[in-house]
Amino acid sequence: MDDITQLAATLGQQLLKVHAQVSTAESCTGGGIAEAITRIPGSSAWFQAGYVTYSNQQKTRQLGVAPDLFAQVGAVSQEVVQAMARGAQDNSSARFSVAVSGVAGPDGGSVEKPVGTVWICWGAGEQLIARRFQFAGDRDQVRRQTVKAALEGLIQLTQAEIPNQG
Repeated sequence: MDDITQLAATLGQQLLKVHAQVSTAESCTGGGIAEAITRIPGSSAWFQAGYVTYSNQQKTRQLGVAPDLFAQVGAVSQEVVQAMARGAQDNSSARFSVAVSGVAGPDGGSVEKPVGTVWICWGAGEQLIARRFQFAGDRDQVRRQTVKAALEGLIQLTQAEIPNQG
């Protein structure tokens, strides 16, 4: 079992423990997080929905991202991934969500947002946690690192919700 599949399986175990579901909102990963999650048999018990919103228009249409945010801060930004994560939760009624937007390359980078820049936001109930990453490597490597980081963050959030035993 590869590392991403193992992370997805661990996430599933954690979500089952807390009786919760997750939804994804993806741009640069093109559905890779949802694909990893649905590799796991029985994931229908804890995976609610996956939104692949590659264009800004679809981020607005499917997830409710305010159109003016793109002009103000760009698609690869804290504000946009926070809105994506909230939209995924609101649309699916999942307690947890993860949203990603980034510059996977090989083109599209800038001085402010070079290739490998990725924003990830994790949602847990009302809480939103966003973080900027700077991944190295080619397009596939950036996307793979993004999927791993997204799953790792979700696992950490779900572990925080498990009450101490004993």
